[in-house]
Amino acid sequence: MPLNPARMPLRIRSAVENDLPALANLDAEAFPMDPYPPVVLRQHFDVCRDHFLVLDDGHTLYGYLIATPPDAGRSWILSLGVTRDVWGHGWGRRLMAESLRQLRSEHTHEVRLTVHPDNDRAVSLYEHLGFAQEGDVHKDYFGLGKHRILMALKLPDSAAPARGTPPSVPSATVNSVRTDGS
Repeated sequence: MPLNPARMPLRIRSAVENDLPALANLDAEAFPMDPYPPVVLRQHFDVCRDHFLVLDDGHTLYGYLIATPPDAGRSWILSLGVTRDVWGHGWGRRLMAESLRQLRSEHTHEVRLTVHPDNDRAVSLYEHLGFAQEGDVHKDYFGLGKHRILMALKLPDSAAPARGTPPSVPSATVNSVRTDGS
């Protein structure tokens, strides 16, 4: 039977150590030109454990998001990726919304990220969620020829959701867009 992402009982949850092999495969599928080496995923898991979310159906991972723990009220989204078979159904947006909800509850006042200038799908998603581009394209941001757009979102001090963010994302229901790559 073909996969129907609109009817899949997906959920967003915190990543666990046993997810790491599947996360490496998911990352390689989502970002075939520039996947994280497994050691980097491991380090992100160790450092960002409480801000490392996955999207699954109880058996298979379909997406993930890595955010840094807030530091002086600021957090960075390091990566957001979902598999192609769930593109276009809002799963990436829901992962981001859940991360923003969590960060807001921790009194984070600003969330930042970078995105490849040609990744229109990601830029559109982030703008829809209220992120604004900071300046022009930052040439060679990640090395020679690796240009990026910097984007930031100011989070309100209240419990009110940021513009474009649903008030809550049910954890029982839940486009590959790496913020630092592709």
